[in-house]
Amino acid sequence: MKKLFGLCALLAAASAALSPAQADFSAFSKGPVFEDFGPVADVDADFEIPEGTEFKIVYDTNKGAAPGQLNKTLVTAARFFNMHARAGVPEENIALAIVVHGKAVQDLTGDAHYAEAMGGENANAPLLAALMEKNVRVIVCGQSAAYYGVTKEDLLPGVEMAISAMTVHSVLQNQGYTLNPF
Repeated sequence: MKKLFGLCALLAAASAALSPAQADFSAFSKGPVFEDFGPVADVDADFEIPEGTEFKIVYDTNKGAAPGQLNKTLVTAARFFNMHARAGVPEENIALAIVVHGKAVQDLTGDAHYAEAMGGENANAPLLAALMEKNVRVIVCGQSAAYYGVTKEDLLPGVEMAISAMTVHSVLQNQGYTLNPF
């Protein structure tokens, strides 16, 4: 147990040592699917994606973005799409869904609700529209929505309402989706 805590402390220290200001983002660029979102780096990878691979991935988030900022999970979905399209995976072989619950439901709301709840404009609206244009499903937990006073009318166009995030995960898992933990 002490070794585990020691390893965790070492990893935390190493992570803290490389601040975002020191990180090198020069190798990252956007596209080819999302030209305004989802920066990725080209990598000379040894691990090959087998030809014909089909991805059915679900992302889960309950962490809302700070006002004026993009939700990191939404950006991650765009990154996944860009990364694999660059690697030669056909777009039709990439099926993504994003399940949103907790305070993150605010990131899915239109201007009127968002301004009242969070102040300002929802920076996520253009990213959500771009994702949904590529058939990425964005599904909000109805239980969280009710808790935060979000109705279907408050949601951005294309966002789906479910009775719960738990329900969505169960159904998507039965449809062959895997949960991506990143």
